[in-house]
Amino acid sequence: MSKQSFAGREFSVAPMMDITDRHCRAFLRLFSRRARLYTQMVVTGSIIHGDRERFLGFDGSEHPVVIQLGGSDPGELARCARLAEARGYDEVNLNVGCPSDRVRQGLFGACLMAKPELVADCVAMMKRTVAVPVTVKTRIGIDDRDSYGALSYFIRINAEAGCEHFIIHARKAWLKGLSPKENRTIPPLKYDTVYRLKADFPHLRFTLNGGVTDLGQAREHLGKVDGVMMGRQAYLDPWLLSDVDGTLFGEHWPDRPTSRLDIVARYLPYIERELSRGVYLRHMTRHMLQLFHGEPGAKSWRRHLSEYGPRRGAGIEVIEQALRYVDDAGRDDASTTAGMPRATPETAHSLQTA
Repeated sequence: MSKQSFAGREFSVAPMMDITDRHCRAFLRLFSRRARLYTQMVVTGSIIHGDRERFLGFDGSEHPVVIQLGGSDPGELARCARLAEARGYDEVNLNVGCPSDRVRQGLFGACLMAKPELVADCVAMMKRTVAVPVTVKTRIGIDDRDSYGALSYFIRINAEAGCEHFIIHARKAWLKGLSPKENRTIPPLKYDTVYRLKADFPHLRFTLNGGVTDLGQAREHLGKVDGVMMGRQAYLDPWLLSDVDGTLFGEHWPDRPTSRLDIVARYLPYIERELSRGVYLRHMTRHMLQLFHGEPGAKSWRRHLSEYGPRRGAGIEVIEQALRYVDDAGRDDASTTAGMPRATPETAHSLQTA
């Protein structure tokens, strides 16, 4: 299948708890214009009763960006969807896939697969409230409720409620006996189940999630479904996202990033702005740790950012100092390194321990 045939399809980075915050998304956006970015799951109670800027705020560069909501009360979800739409989110996604005990106790996440009618009520209420798309991210089953018939019923009743796009993690979830981490690896992947959903519901859109670690796999799946979602691999090796637009969609924009140093140079203005607003450097540099994954000096880069990024008064000089450890193909490119002064080893010790 040619690259052009994927033009109407979708590549996205999965919502990941404690990872895909707004600083992470601003960083990942530098690699790709096409990749769809998701917030980490935001619980409805946090939005309704908490700091809305903290839970709803995002940078304009992040588009297209999706907010993922966690909840099971149709009215609360509709209220939060309306607030998210007003903030400018491009899509509202309902989490019906998280298997953690804490989430289950709040009656949301994967346990909702056992209550398809309630999920449909939630979808219908949100659809009546907002104009942006309302989507559902789910598993292929939970515990012993893992038949294709049960999954088909879940899809059908929620499609009737107005959901036209489902993101399917191609594993079931064991709500008893497995941790969230184990639920990401132990239940077997069943891609054929997702392919079958697309064949049985051709009028709906399906994005496949689970076990996708490279763009070759993504291309294979895109030949059979409408979208592919990549999870932790996109965080552990973010540079691979720089090939998404060209490899999957045949788009080679003129100012696309040419090196990892180019990414650093583009992220620095964002970091400087956030520092001026009182954000701690570590909240941003933690997402940069894997930028030089597989490259010479990557371990020293990570160690320097991890040691000096959290220190009191840490600023962009920490990043500039860490650059001395890496040997990137674009290092001698004046356009890439402009504005990034070379640091001396001595300056790395100028920061005071908090």
